[in-house]
Amino acid sequence: MALYYFDASALVKYYILEPGSLWVRGLVDALASDGVSQANTIFISEVSITESAAAFAVLHRIQRISQRARDGAFKACMKHIATGLLKTIPVTTVNFQMAAHLTQRHPLKAYDAVQLAVALGHHQALAPHGLSLIFISGDNSLIAAAQAEGLPTGNPFDHIFPQDTPADTG
Repeated sequence: MALYYFDASALVKYYILEPGSLWVRGLVDALASDGVSQANTIFISEVSITESAAAFAVLHRIQRISQRARDGAFKACMKHIATGLLKTIPVTTVNFQMAAHLTQRHPLKAYDAVQLAVALGHHQALAPHGLSLIFISGDNSLIAAAQAEGLPTGNPFDHIFPQDTPADTG
């Protein structure tokens, strides 16, 4: 079983078809050898709840997706959080403090720094148990910062398939 941390850019790809979506969906939907349980654990921060909801709304406002698609994506995301398909990591004061320091070392926007701080904190908590967290983001600056901080990374844009192109807006 692999452990992944999705920032909001990766999370949105699970619900809205765009470049890299099939790869992201494969990570989330992969089944273990028993054919029943999840093969991977997907972590997100509490920040991603708001960021993904805002992304769905923006995609609707710019008419890239329909209102029905926006509502469906939002409802599905909230359901997956409530049912535990997505494991939510609380954001703490320590995360915000670490994020502030990360902005001084890397060219990060505020919420990107918070995403990275949460992932780093969780990665460090897993390390004594011999576990590693793979940081997934579609943002090259954030990926570079995560790599510089010692996190293994993945970028959905490195895994684009022809089927990632939406046929319509939903």
